[in-house]
Amino acid sequence: MGKNIVGLDISARSIRAVEVADADKARPVIVRFAEVPTPDESVSRGQVLEPNTVAGAIKRLWSFGKFRSRDVVLGMGNQRVLSRDLTVPRAPLAQVRESLPFQVQEMLPVPVGDAILDFYPTAEAVQDGVPVLHGLLVAAVKDAVLNNVRAVQLAGLNPAGVDLIPFALSRVLATRRSVTGTVTVVDLGAETTSVVVLTDGVPQFVRIIPTGGADVTKALAARLEISVDEAEAVKQYLGTGARAQTPDDFRAASVIREAVGELYGSLRNTVNYFVNTHPDHPVREFVLAGGAAHMTGFATGLAEFTRLPVSVVSAFDGVARSKAIPAPDLAVRGSSIAVAYGLAVGRRAA
Repeated sequence: MGKNIVGLDISARSIRAVEVADADKARPVIVRFAEVPTPDESVSRGQVLEPNTVAGAIKRLWSFGKFRSRDVVLGMGNQRVLSRDLTVPRAPLAQVRESLPFQVQEMLPVPVGDAILDFYPTAEAVQDGVPVLHGLLVAAVKDAVLNNVRAVQLAGLNPAGVDLIPFALSRVLATRRSVTGTVTVVDLGAETTSVVVLTDGVPQFVRIIPTGGADVTKALAARLEISVDEAEAVKQYLGTGARAQTPDDFRAASVIREAVGELYGSLRNTVNYFVNTHPDHPVREFVLAGGAAHMTGFATGLAEFTRLPVSVVSAFDGVARSKAIPAPDLAVRGSSIAVAYGLAVGRRAA
């Protein structure tokens, strides 16, 4: 594997890549990043539907961004990837992973042979006098992963690893920043919202919500009978309604708040479920990232709805970058490329 590694984030709207040098060190260096539009209907909620079409877009991305490394870590995060609490007898991690197919079939919605399995340890303990590992089972339907891998291979790249998007995001928003206590990190994407609850930087719970910013746009387009592009512009301008002035503005803002309210409810229910099952770890705040996190009024509304503090943070504060990358570029694009960056700096875990 080369010195540099590229994190690749494939979504229905955009394909984003971040190339990092010294990814395994305490201070990795971002050397280049770029983004291209995803071809229409080639990707749905993070899953590649047309590998050849997506491969063409990835080739354009590599040319446009002048990426030098061909080693890629892919991110996965959709409804075909699940995470469950799992406790296993303490053993070397390689041995635990080998034993998973014999332990988890009843936890899976598909035959174990159709899934890719991994285990993420979170704590050691002793139960009934037996040493055990508490952790998270991560399972993905093979087809959902292999299509994405195939697209990368068709583009002439080397898929060096596959990582869970919530883990990648938490790595750069909380773990590397040494955030203490229990926080909920949320990535608001176009079609999916990734949620991970961490305690002292260690993931404890993961959920993928199958809605995102694009669903708000579609609801607005349908209710107002306007195009999706027009609806997106209205959403970007109005947010949850603080700028509303005309009757049409107030009507649009009402639709946005209704759609956003459903997402608020899902996030509150996720936190409530975690707290009910982990009473020793009360959640102290939400940490937001992703394009939709910057919707005007979203963070304030979530704080009011959940009665928890909400912050929108950058994954790139204090991060080293090459001289070719101006600091303002990272400031403008930071939320959209945070996942790709997290994938690159976590290759040992991928």
